[in-house]
Amino acid sequence: MKLVVGLGNPGATYDGTRHNIGFNVLSELVLRWQADRPKRRFEADVVESKRNGEKILLAAPQTYMNVSGRSVQQIVKFFQVSLEDVLVICDDLNLKVGQLRLRAAGSAGGQKGLSSIIQVCGSDQIPRLRIGIGRPPEKMDAADYVLGKFRKDEFPAIDTAIHEAATGVELWMDQGISAAMNSINGSSDAGEVDRGKKN
Repeated sequence: MKLVVGLGNPGATYDGTRHNIGFNVLSELVLRWQADRPKRRFEADVVESKRNGEKILLAAPQTYMNVSGRSVQQIVKFFQVSLEDVLVICDDLNLKVGQLRLRAAGSAGGQKGLSSIIQVCGSDQIPRLRIGIGRPPEKMDAADYVLGKFRKDEFPAIDTAIHEAATGVELWMDQGISAAMNSINGSSDAGEVDRGKKN
């Protein structure tokens, strides 16, 4: 069994915001797979599906971003999912808009939903797929930025990123983390945004 967790905030107020891009990737996967509508379980909207005979859970925690770990832990514990079979999809301020980065483990890098999951699950050995949203303009608070919506000129990059992220999730399922990392990351180190620079 594999568990794919898309991070975001619940409610129409947050639809289309930078922080909710994890939800967008799950929606893309549901469309691709023609999966059933989500059911509310474990404080998340959960979709059950199968791929190559393996059970797949797509989960969008409805707990608000900062306590996402509470929902994830419930699912992991109930289904006895190994943490290496969990993939978290989240936004990242330190990658250019639309840039993807897949890692098998590591720190949260300031992403509070991922931080909550790492803390509650007691391990940073959890694969994560980050999608770049860029840095906020100078003097703009980061919290306001992530809760804002993408600009129209960013739509093409974000639409492409959502599609490529969904494809990356499928590759992770089919061929494993190493193959997925090789495909997704490539030379993406050039895509990181320096903290001290304006995006």
